[in-house]
Amino acid sequence: MSICTNPDHPNPLPIEIALTILANKGPSVPEIIRLLDWQDHPDHFVMVLECPSPCEDLVQFMKRHSGRLDEEKNRQIMRQATQAANMSCVRGVLNNLMIDRETSEVKLIDFGCGDMLRTSPYRSYSGTAVYSPPEYHERGMYYGRQATAWSLGVLMFAMLCRHYPSDYDLLLLKRKLWSKPGLSTECCHLLRALLQDKPSRRIGLGLILSHNWFKLVVLLPQ
Repeated sequence: MSICTNPDHPNPLPIEIALTILANKGPSVPEIIRLLDWQDHPDHFVMVLECPSPCEDLVQFMKRHSGRLDEEKNRQIMRQATQAANMSCVRGVLNNLMIDRETSEVKLIDFGCGDMLRTSPYRSYSGTAVYSPPEYHERGMYYGRQATAWSLGVLMFAMLCRHYPSDYDLLLLKRKLWSKPGLSTECCHLLRALLQDKPSRRIGLGLILSHNWFKLVVLLPQ
C-alpha cells in the first residue's frame, strides 16, 4: 500500500485517502467526489464516498453513446473535466471520471493512481498509459500541469473520434493538417493546442476554458 504524508494529519496516510482529503479541502465543488468518512485498519482501509446515482464511468458512458460524442456533448464534458482538473491542481492533487447518466455531470474519482502536485518534474507515471505525455517517453520526466493538459487533449480526441490519437494523428495535428468532417475550426484548434508534443507550446491548463471553442453558441434548428 502506497502511503504519503498530509500536513493536516500527524501520521502517514494511504495515498488514495491523502489525495482525496486534499482534493476535498476547502469549499465543496461539484466536479470532485466528496469523501464522507474513512477508517484506516492494519491491513486495509475503508473510504465512504459520495455516490451520485445513477452514474457510470467514462467507458460505460461512451458505449452508451456508440463510442463517440457530438461536439456539443463533448464540450459539456470537457468544460467540467477541465474545471475539475484545475481545481485538483489548485488543491495540490494531480487524476477516473464518473458521469451522471441523466445530467452528464462529471466528477473526479479514484485518486489511488494520482499524486501530489509539485513544481519539480515527475519521473514515473502511474496513470493510464495512453494518457501519458510524450515528454515522459522522450525524456523520462514531465511536469504535472503540462501533463494534465495533454491528458485532457487525449480525452477530448477519444470522445470525438471513437479512438485514441495515433502517432499519425499526432503528426497531422503538429503540422496543422488534422481535421474531421463535422467539427468546427475552433474544436480542431483546441485539439492542436492540447496535443502539442512540446510542453512549452502546449496550451496552459488555466487557459483552456478561455479558448474560443468554449464560447461557441450552438443554434438548434427551429
